[in-house]
Amino acid sequence: MAGHSKWANIQHRKGRQDAKRGKVFTKLIKEITVAAKMGGGDITANPRLRLAVEKARGESMPKDNIENAIKRGTGQLEGVTYEEGRYEGYGISGAAVIVDCLTDNKTRTVADVRHAFSKYGGNMGTDGCVAFQFKHCGQLMFAPGTDEDALMDAALEAGAEDVITNDDGSIEVVTGPYEFSDAKAALEAAGFVAEFGEVTMKPLNETELEGDDAVRMQKLLDALESLDDVQEVYTSAVMDD
Repeated sequence: MAGHSKWANIQHRKGRQDAKRGKVFTKLIKEITVAAKMGGGDITANPRLRLAVEKARGESMPKDNIENAIKRGTGQLEGVTYEEGRYEGYGISGAAVIVDCLTDNKTRTVADVRHAFSKYGGNMGTDGCVAFQFKHCGQLMFAPGTDEDALMDAALEAGAEDVITNDDGSIEVVTGPYEFSDAKAALEAAGFVAEFGEVTMKPLNETELEGDDAVRMQKLLDALESLDDVQEVYTSAVMDD
């Protein structure tokens, strides 16, 4: 895409995430609780729980917090019951948006999400209206200058689904969502440490926004991400600094 730097966009998004670390523990505890409730408390037998726990450890969450969240999920400790909710819609210039939530009150959550869409120039759509535009996968980003051939060999050996070299020289390794952790560990063992990695909803096509449109889109995303019940926001919009 002319003028667009994948690497700059990833760094921009990571910086915004780091700035919002105050909500990270709350989100992770919710995810661990729900994952344990749905698939049991055994990390080795519950891929979703394993991902959540690894992410919590990566954020230096205390062991007791993790264990208590698992126990709440399995019913060993009392706690709030959370439900999953996914809401879809359109942002500026029709950019696709997915909002994943964990909530104890879906009526409140859907009202809050709809309000954020309408207030900041978006439109909340129906279930499934944009989900087909995304791929659920693991994503590992490597900085420009990484040895492309060696990384490709290591990635394929690690079970990656795809290796993409971007115009700016950054390299993206795509994995299955529940193969992400094993692939990441295998690549690190081979000497390749990603600058950024996550399990995400990757847009199949991107909508590049600039100027006022980019500013308006970022305000919409910020409004959605600031809602207490929102876990993750995914979009096809890309906005460089």
